[in-house]
Amino acid sequence: MSNQNYAEIREEVAKLCAAFPGDYWQALDRDNSYPAAFVQALTEAGYLAALIPEEYGGSGLPLAAAAAILEEIQRSGCNGGACHAQMYIMGTILRHGSEAQKQAYLPKIASGELRLQAFGVTEPTSGTDTTSLKTFARRERDHYIVNGQKIWTSRAEYSDLMLLLARTTPKDQVAKKTDGLSVFILDMREARHAGLTIRPIRTMMNHATTEVFFDNVKVPAENLIGEEGKGFRYILSGMNAERLLIAAECIGDAKWFIDKASRYSRERVVFDRPIGQNQGIQFPIARAYAQMRAAQLVVEEGTRLYAEGANCGEEANIAKMLAAEASWAAAEACVQTFGGFAFAEEYDVERKFRETRLYQVAPISTNLILSFIAEHVLGMPRSY
Repeated sequence: MSNQNYAEIREEVAKLCAAFPGDYWQALDRDNSYPAAFVQALTEAGYLAALIPEEYGGSGLPLAAAAAILEEIQRSGCNGGACHAQMYIMGTILRHGSEAQKQAYLPKIASGELRLQAFGVTEPTSGTDTTSLKTFARRERDHYIVNGQKIWTSRAEYSDLMLLLARTTPKDQVAKKTDGLSVFILDMREARHAGLTIRPIRTMMNHATTEVFFDNVKVPAENLIGEEGKGFRYILSGMNAERLLIAAECIGDAKWFIDKASRYSRERVVFDRPIGQNQGIQFPIARAYAQMRAAQLVVEEGTRLYAEGANCGEEANIAKMLAAEASWAAAEACVQTFGGFAFAEEYDVERKFRETRLYQVAPISTNLILSFIAEHVLGMPRSY
């Protein structure tokens, strides 16, 4: 099995996804419902435990395998956004969690007894400026008291645990603004009855996202990951994994759109000839394919570096940007190829079109990726 291709895994994922065709997702879309059956099937097949080491009940696979799983989910017309956080959040616990935390949580996450889908980072007033977050965790003897608010906390309604980033030292008392932030494992099952409030946010696609309010929520001190005040660094390594896995999803989306558009262009006859014979149809699809392939190579390089423990910030950010742009180009080409039929629900194009647009904005916007490249790769002055 190729280190980067994982053909056998892809084949099995595709078989699983075949049981969840377009009409399954369309029905969920109409009701703004969570794909619980799909997530359960992935859990039972072990795919959401891909990165958990075997000694804790997982598969112990590298990030490249997780990328292959998520790419294939998207390529099959399904949506991994309902559960992908369980993969990229995992890195923070695996790399920085204590042995006691790993023993307590990982086997239950691997079996599906516990769901780790919520990532509490973004706040209404800080957005992507993570170091300006205001949610505060105050230490009191053997626990912390958390107060504040998070927004765009996806899957919070369907998660048992949350990986929470909060300030533990006031910003005006730290040497660097990245200091004084800490990461916690929050048991949401208990917190829901003790100060945690979750409010759904309706969006342009069926994406279970929320805002979350903390009102004197207690978190045991033993749920602190790593050292107090060092959480920003722990989260950053997880963000590289997040960007690479989201990029893989965009690759899958691009492949879905390209396959769909190519096939339709061969079958659709207008003016006594297949529309795919026209270069005005061919060229956008071909260009999107070229963009997808270039992005795919950067994803592969990024996952290789991540597995080696090397700094893959440049590759992760570039992969995310190029893949999101490739999936959007493929989506545009697909809509133009289908014409009016692209807007009909039954063809599934409009659903995927809405879903893939998200990734030029989240989990990090294209503009911030360009700022990162300018500053950290090209040595230009910081722009913000």
